Amino acid sequence: MTEVVLDTETTGLSVKDGHRIVEIGCIELHNFVPTTKKFHCYLNPERKVSEKALEVHGYTDEFLSDKKKFSEVANDFLDFIKEKTLIIHNAEFDLSHLNNELQIVGLKKIEKTNVIDTLDLAREKFPGSQISLDALCKRFRIDNTKRVQHSALIDCDLLSKVYVNLIDQKEPRLEFNTSFEENNNNNLKNGSYSKRVIKPSSTELEAHKNFLKTELKKNFY
Repeated sequence: MTEVVLDTETTGLSVKDGHRIVEIGCIELHNFVPTTKKFHCYLNPERKVSEKALEVHGYTDEFLSDKKKFSEVANDFLDFIKEKTLIIHNAEFDLSHLNNELQIVGLKKIEKTNVIDTLDLAREKFPGSQISLDALCKRFRIDNTKRVQHSALIDCDLLSKVYVNLIDQKEPRLEFNTSFEENNNNNLKNGSYSKRVIKPSSTELEAHKNFLKTELKKNFY
C-alpha cells in the first residue's frame, strides 16, 4: 500500500481572501514506512505574505519572488500523488488551497475520498485532548525540536510518525524465541524444578540452641 503524507504553507488562512500556497511538501509511504521519494517546492504566490503567516513559516516576499509559480509544478505534483491516498493533518485547510490552485490553472480538483485526515483520527482517538501536530508529537514522544517554524517537509516527516502511531501500525517487531520460557514451564509442570533445601548439621543445631538460651536470658530476664 502506497500513501503520501502532504503538507502546505500559505500566504494566509482563507482562499476566500485570495491567499495562495507558498510551499508544498510530500513524503511517500510504502506500508507505513517512508520511502526515498519526496516532492518539495517553494512557490511564488503572486501576492504578499500576510504578517500572521510570516510569523508561522518565515517565508518572506523577497525569498519567494524568484520561485516557480504553481502552474509550472502542477503536473509534476499531480504525477507524484496520482492514485495514492493522501495523509493530511487538517485536510480541509490544505485541500481548499490545493483545489483553489488547481482551479486557477484549469485542472481537476482532489477528491476527499482519497484523503485520510489525521486530525479526525486524533479527535476520535483522544476526544477532548489537544490534537495539534505539536501536541501529538509530545503525546507519542516524537522529537519535534527541528520544528522551530512551520515547514512543509519537516511537518510531513513528523506527521508520518504521528500517523503510524494513530493507527497503531508500528514498525515491524522482532519475533523472540520462546523456547526457553516454554522449557521452564514444562519443567515446572513435570516437577523437575525444585528449590534446593540445605539441612543444618547436628553441630550447627546444638550451637543454635545454646545461642537462643543465652540471648533470650539477656533480652527477657
